[in-house]
Amino acid sequence: MKISDIPTPAYVVDEKKLEENLRILKDVSEQGGCKILLAQKAFSMFAEYPLIGKYLDGTTASGLYEARLGAEEMKKENHVFAPAYREDEIDEIASICDHVIFNSVSQVRKFGARVSEKAGRPGGIGLRINPECSTQDHAIYDPCAPFSRLGVTIGNLENALREDDGFWSLVSGLHVHTLCEQNSDALEETVRVIEEKFGKYLAQPGIKWLNLGGGHHITRDDYDRERLIRIVRHLRDTYRVEVYLEPGEAVALNAGYLVTEVLDQVDNILTTLLLDASAACHMPDVLEMPYQPPLKGAVAVPRIEDPEAAKTAGCNTDIPDKNRISDPDGCPVQEDSHIYRLSSCTCLAGDVIGDYRFNHPVRPGDRLCFEDMAIYSMVKNNTFNGMALPSIWKMDAGGDCILVKKFGYEDFKGRLS
Repeated sequence: MKISDIPTPAYVVDEKKLEENLRILKDVSEQGGCKILLAQKAFSMFAEYPLIGKYLDGTTASGLYEARLGAEEMKKENHVFAPAYREDEIDEIASICDHVIFNSVSQVRKFGARVSEKAGRPGGIGLRINPECSTQDHAIYDPCAPFSRLGVTIGNLENALREDDGFWSLVSGLHVHTLCEQNSDALEETVRVIEEKFGKYLAQPGIKWLNLGGGHHITRDDYDRERLIRIVRHLRDTYRVEVYLEPGEAVALNAGYLVTEVLDQVDNILTTLLLDASAACHMPDVLEMPYQPPLKGAVAVPRIEDPEAAKTAGCNTDIPDKNRISDPDGCPVQEDSHIYRLSSCTCLAGDVIGDYRFNHPVRPGDRLCFEDMAIYSMVKNNTFNGMALPSIWKMDAGGDCILVKKFGYEDFKGRLS
């Protein structure tokens, strides 16, 4: 079945593009002499784990369930980090994870020895550090923002060492994660600060590995991979540590689609198209980040806020004076351009995906295809309003789509009581 024929709503993962990304990551791993893990919090489609496992070294998890998924489906290196661990889960986590990374000194003191004993593997205890070096503009995703709960600052680490250095003997690696969809220049700046603040601890004989976390957009066209390789080699050679990277987005970047159908349209100065897909339910990052996803056959335009501006923005295609039509950003719009707001059939007024310009009218029954929908979509979706979960498909190199999973009423009901 071709993508144009599958029932909607549906997520479709493009295996050709996925493998292109994986080849890039494998090349970085080999040239840099580092290990690369799949961050399952971004992409957990385990039907693709056999393919991913051919190129990457394993998985990383954010808690017990993701750790179990990695252990069961990838069966390679399995790492986990959580801001805090539950007493009733820590033994199972220790038994299935190669590295257990703690967020605080108190968690190391509470569980470190227990994890080492249960795991039976030396070198698996890590401590997340906070270099207090913000390099991004997305406050919701900035672990180095003021008052951050993620990672140990240098001040708190040194205070703990002065009080009692017993916990430090359990630690075999350091973990840092500060980036979000960034290039290697941000990593370079972060590593400079890490070395200034934590370099003397990283150089200690007991520290065997350094995990640089995720947020590296390694497979993006403009990403400077040569600089990343230089950074990794420098850390590996200077401190004699094994270096890990944990990309999530980079693994499946631009390798997925969300296919949806237009159910209806509402005309109220501008025309809103109601879809069987939802930002709130099927692509929550659109509202949380926020951002506007790319759409095949259309151009995203800035959100129209002023009703008077909408009248001259081509939103109402019945406007007689075509010479007055312009994009919200001031760019001229051709006579055959049409601007629509894309929304959903949920009752949430703010369930809006964004405003888009088409070069043709869009009507109920038409299909739309959002791009870059593999990451942070399936892992975050929900059934608010009783919305159906999109089915999951994979598309091979020849463009044939194969159904992986279909959801129905029982999946909705099973989450309730």
